[in-house]
Amino acid sequence: MAGVLEVRRRALDEAMRARHAWPEDAPWVRDAFDALPRHAFAPDRLWDWNETAYVPVDRTADPDRWAELVYAGPDDAAVTEITDGIPSSSLSAPAVVATMLDSLDVEPGHRVLELGTGTGWNAALLAHRVGGSGRVTGVEAAAGLADAADGRLRRSGVRVDVSVGDGNLGRPETAPYDRVIATYAVDHVPWAWIEQTVPGGDLVFPLGRMGHFAVTVADDHRSARGWMHGLAQFMHARGTPAPAATVRSWTQVRAGRAPDDKRAVHRDITPLHTDPNLLWALRMALPDVLYTADTDDDGVNAWIHDGTSSWAVVTTEPDGGARTEQGGPLRLLDALETAWDAWIAHGQVSRWDHGITIGRDEQYVWEGDPDTGRRFHLPTSA
Repeated sequence: MAGVLEVRRRALDEAMRARHAWPEDAPWVRDAFDALPRHAFAPDRLWDWNETAYVPVDRTADPDRWAELVYAGPDDAAVTEITDGIPSSSLSAPAVVATMLDSLDVEPGHRVLELGTGTGWNAALLAHRVGGSGRVTGVEAAAGLADAADGRLRRSGVRVDVSVGDGNLGRPETAPYDRVIATYAVDHVPWAWIEQTVPGGDLVFPLGRMGHFAVTVADDHRSARGWMHGLAQFMHARGTPAPAATVRSWTQVRAGRAPDDKRAVHRDITPLHTDPNLLWALRMALPDVLYTADTDDDGVNAWIHDGTSSWAVVTTEPDGGARTEQGGPLRLLDALETAWDAWIAHGQVSRWDHGITIGRDEQYVWEGDPDTGRRFHLPTSA
């Protein structure tokens, strides 16, 4: 088993290097990965998707497959818990972990709050960086996961204070913090995170299904502002319903129903498969809609749905044209084309040129310029 794990570790390290996924300006990240191997924080049971459902893979029963899941690849998370058939905890994809740690800009001696401790691996990497003069505080909502993470951290010789609680509340008992990082997605940034971070301190967090942002708290402690740093989709907070579009498939939403609308599509739909900036813009404008695309001999095809009752499919035909069929109360392709046109009209802003402003009473993502760019307001806190 040890030999298989070492081979897998080396293969992942090489894949990360080939992808340029190791942060050049934060070499400590690669050192921490090496000092605290991913498999030391993986539970003995992982979950594997078999095209129909998640099935358990136990370390003792199938050690090779278990090792393969732990070290699958830079973009592959290892599912560590299933709740009602849906992943509820995981070892995040290595490339995402590395990027977020780089974004956090953590230094030795920092006081760090990590929200969503899960297996404990991310907290361990942070503790490796801050050293004995720093402090890492982890918050995990599930008591069983918190206890298991605490045990793994102790066995690895890493000092992290793990507590059970609601990550959205932070941990005021040991505030303030120089850095705050969340490993689960939120649709509205809890103000407690800003309150518990020192002025000039940084926060990194995933926003909805869009990606992760890094922000800095203003000197007057009344707001925070920063930029989008990476694309990835994260699980939402425990106990928060997952977005409907991520739970039900296009096939389930359509449910065999005949379309209510058929028409030609008078645009090249190739960018739906090739342009990540467009996909980011559509995700911003239509956060509750999921769209996937693939190719066949005729060209690009796309499937769109809202997870509840509306759907659309766009098909490229042999002559190069495209047609759509839509069903349900909403015309999703119409909405997508409207958002697409608006993005073009506003200069086709790159995904990297989006930022976020967080105030106590208002939060919004902006394009290009925080003061003059087009704004997408986030929902208010529940």
